[in-house]
Amino acid sequence: MAPEPTALLVEVLVRVASITVFIALGVGLASVAVEFGAVEYVAGLARPLTEPANLPPEVGTAILATTASPTAGYGMLAEYREAGLLDDRATLVAVTMNTFFGFAQHIFTFYGPVLIPILGLKVGLMYVGARALISLAITATGVLAGALLLSERNVDTTVETDVDENAAVEADGSGGARDRRAKLRAAAESTVEKIRDIVPRLLVVYLLVATLVAYYEEIVTVLFGSPDAVGIAGAVAPITGALGLPSAAIPTIAVFAVDTTNGAIFIAPLIENGTFTARAAVATMLVGGIVSFAVSTFKRSIPFQYGIWGREFGSKVIVVNTVLKVVFIAVALVVLLAPTAI
Repeated sequence: MAPEPTALLVEVLVRVASITVFIALGVGLASVAVEFGAVEYVAGLARPLTEPANLPPEVGTAILATTASPTAGYGMLAEYREAGLLDDRATLVAVTMNTFFGFAQHIFTFYGPVLIPILGLKVGLMYVGARALISLAITATGVLAGALLLSERNVDTTVETDVDENAAVEADGSGGARDRRAKLRAAAESTVEKIRDIVPRLLVVYLLVATLVAYYEEIVTVLFGSPDAVGIAGAVAPITGALGLPSAAIPTIAVFAVDTTNGAIFIAPLIENGTFTARAAVATMLVGGIVSFAVSTFKRSIPFQYGIWGREFGSKVIVVNTVLKVVFIAVALVVLLAPTAI
C-alpha cells in the first residue's frame, strides 16, 4: 500500500535533512584538511614507487602535486617532458602512476563527505573501496610498466627543469602563506558553496524517486490504463539479464552518465527498499561510471589533456587512461557479478 503524500514528503525531508547534516560535517572537515595541507601527506607513498619504476625523484614531487591538485601535477609532468627529463614512454608511465593519487584527493573532497552519506555507510564504503582498488591497480600497472619498459634511455637526469614545485601546488590554491583564519574562512566558504549546490538536487531527485517508487503502479495505470502496460521489464530484460542486475539499473546508469551525485541520490532509496543488494548497487554504479567516463572524456578530458600535452600526445594519454580504467572496472564487475555474489 502506497504511503500518504504527506507521510512520503515528511519521510523524504527527514532523510534529506539527515544526509545534509553529514554532508555539511564531512565537507567542512574535508575543506579544513585541504586548506591546511593534510591531503598532501598521502603523497608520501609516491616516492618509494619512482625507484622501482625507473623514474627520477622529481616524478614523486609531481605525484604530490597531483594529490593536492591534478592540474598542478599534470602541469609539472608536462614541464618535465618538455625539458627532456622524461621521454613520451616515461611520461605515460608517470601519468598512469598518478591515478591513485589523483583519486585520493576525491576521497577527502567528494567520496567521503558527499557520496558515503548519500549511499549509506555499507554501500558507500563498498563503492569507494572498489574505486580505490581500481585506481590502485592502475597505479600498480604503471609501476610494473616502468620496471619492465623503462631504462636510462627514457630519462635524462642531466637536464634542469624550471618547475617551482611549491608554486605549482600553491597556484591551485592548495598551499600558500595564508594565515589560519583565512584558511578557515576559505574552508567555510567552500563548504557553504558545496552544500548550496548539492542539497537542492538531493531534495528534488530524492523526492522524485521516492514518489515513483511509492506510486509506480498508480502512475502507470493512470497514464496507460494498466500497471503492466509499459512493459519496462521486458524491454530491458536482455541487458539486465546479461549483467545479472535488476531492471532499475538501466535508469540508474542513465542518471550516472549525467552526474555521479545525482546517480547516487537516485539509487539510494532503491537500495533501502531492497531493489538493489549492496553488491548489485555497487556493480550498477561502476557500470554507470564507465558510461559517465565516456561522456566526461568528450566534455572535459579531451580539452584538458589537449591543453596540457597537445593533440598528439594528449590523445595517447586519453587512450591509455580509458583502456586501463575500462579493463579494471570490468575486472571489478566480474567479481561483483559472480553468481554467488549478488
